Amino acid sequence: MYGLDCQGKQVFWHGDGEVLCVEPYGEDIIRVRATKNRKITEESWTLLPPEADSALVEQSEAKVILKNGKLVAEILADGTITFLNQNGQVLLEEYWIDERALTVPVRRAREYRAVSSNQYKLAQYFKPQKGERFYGMGTYRNNCFNLKGTTLGLCHKNTQSSIPVLYSSKGYGLIWNNPSVGQAELVNNHTMFSAEAAQQLDYLITAGDSPDEINENLTQVTGRSPELPEWAAGFWQCKLRYETQDEVLRTAREYKRRGLPISVIVIDFFHWTEQGDWKFDPECFPEPEAMLKELHEMGIKVMVSIWPTVDPSSENFEELKRNDYLLKSEKGVSVFFMFNGPETYYDPTHPGARDFVWSKANENYFQKGVDMFWLDEAEPELRPYDYDHVRYHLGNGLEVTNLFPFYYAKTFADGMKAEGREDIVNLIRCCWLGSQRFGVVAWSGDIPSTFQSLEEQMKIGLNMSLTGISWWTTDIGGFFGGDPTTPEFRELFVRWFQYGVFCPIFRNHGFRLPMPPWNEMRSGGPNEVWDYGEEAYPILVKYMELREQLKPYILEQMKIASRTGRPVMRPLFYDFHQDETTFEIEDQFMFGDNILVAPVYEAQCTSRKVYLPEGSSWINVFSKDSFTGGQWVDVDTPLDQIPLFSRNGMEISV
Repeated sequence: MYGLDCQGKQVFWHGDGEVLCVEPYGEDIIRVRATKNRKITEESWTLLPPEADSALVEQSEAKVILKNGKLVAEILADGTITFLNQNGQVLLEEYWIDERALTVPVRRAREYRAVSSNQYKLAQYFKPQKGERFYGMGTYRNNCFNLKGTTLGLCHKNTQSSIPVLYSSKGYGLIWNNPSVGQAELVNNHTMFSAEAAQQLDYLITAGDSPDEINENLTQVTGRSPELPEWAAGFWQCKLRYETQDEVLRTAREYKRRGLPISVIVIDFFHWTEQGDWKFDPECFPEPEAMLKELHEMGIKVMVSIWPTVDPSSENFEELKRNDYLLKSEKGVSVFFMFNGPETYYDPTHPGARDFVWSKANENYFQKGVDMFWLDEAEPELRPYDYDHVRYHLGNGLEVTNLFPFYYAKTFADGMKAEGREDIVNLIRCCWLGSQRFGVVAWSGDIPSTFQSLEEQMKIGLNMSLTGISWWTTDIGGFFGGDPTTPEFRELFVRWFQYGVFCPIFRNHGFRLPMPPWNEMRSGGPNEVWDYGEEAYPILVKYMELREQLKPYILEQMKIASRTGRPVMRPLFYDFHQDETTFEIEDQFMFGDNILVAPVYEAQCTSRKVYLPEGSSWINVFSKDSFTGGQWVDVDTPLDQIPLFSRNGMEISV
């Protein structure tokens, strides 16, 4: 068979040893798969099944046109594809450089290089478009909001979470549906996605009249976060680390004594006996049930840190190894991480391993009263990042490693649901397509305590919001390098705290100076709100109270997110895409429908410019001055004020 062939709504093309399949995948969405193996596989990885569509197929000798709602795919007889919107405007076009007959092409749009009998190094090229801007793709510390001109590694690392959902200012969204390690080149001469080892090429395209429509389509197939429970919208207190149950209780009691709102307290890493034991160290936490009972009586939920690492000296190591529940090396000893000794990881892609790990966490934590889990080391963190060295239950690391955080989150969500828990909220350091379905809060990893880092976080949070991740947070103050006794860090902490109020999850964390040696696993410097001096303390309390005031509003916005996928924290262009200026605004955002936030991210800043989008009237929350949209305004920024503007009658008391 050669050329085009339609089978119902599926369009196939065969040629040059390649088979291509183009088909609807829900309304306004088209999926493309291609391979040089003999047939297309039905593996969808983490995608949800498609919903109904209204697709129509029109076939002629020269081409096939697949119309699906607001998206059209035109497949020519030579196998090339062009995507258009319902008005006939080109959205995305494959990029072939193959103009000479009977010679090697300069480049094909779909490139294959065999790496095994059924796996290929794949690349998909699209033509660049003048003036196009790109957003989304997950967490990358490149200080870029508009990703046009960047190259992104499609792999997970600490502070890097690859979620290949691309939003284009031209009116389309793209999902690169491949868990292989690869690369995205969003550069001036092409747009390219690649996979180092995959059996087939797989991506989805959607179109819409607004960012909201495109995002709703994308989250239709990747999933949406559940409704956020009321308690999770409050203040989370954490530090590295509370060493004992007495230290945990002293901290919680002091928050209550001061009358400060606190929803969650976190017990960080190495509260356990050994990596892979997944239980409290009885020397430091001799009565965990009593500790948890007292915290619950204070109205505080408790989260404990989980690491997926397993030390050979762990009491569970032999059983995990015997049942083939551990990651294995392709050559040599299975050691992937050194942290107080040689470590491997449990294999979350193995259903039996997921059940085993949950059984230990359930027995030793959940049944004792622990409410939440902090799923740390979720990339997983490899040293070095030689992905081809790792063997998973589902395949070699080059092909499947990006699935690790998805199945890590699934381990705990499935276990908690089986125990009857519905309000699941777990913190995780890395995500993949669809992770949001498991009630995870994505956090941006171990970042430095600097103003530049704060600036990066604003851009990361906005790009994460366009990948389906509704629940996102960052370490307030950054993770490492901050000294609470210095005026410089106190200023940074206040500015970061103000920003944190307007993140989906409001969470304080950090490894503060003085920092003991890592191998001692001692508690770092103080990190409670009263540790930042007399000037900062009343400001921090004011913003904690502001967060409490905003809880009903936040929860209403979270309900919308769970129904439609609309992120609570989002770029200005999401709501005001008809105002061209908003596509370039990278240091402001909307927090829900009615609050515009313009964080301060420079030291000693006394004022900053704020852009107020067209189409609305705006009120300065502090001065109560009114402004029409479509203009820049100068806003004073004393230390106790973050520029805030409301609209549509939203009243905020500060």
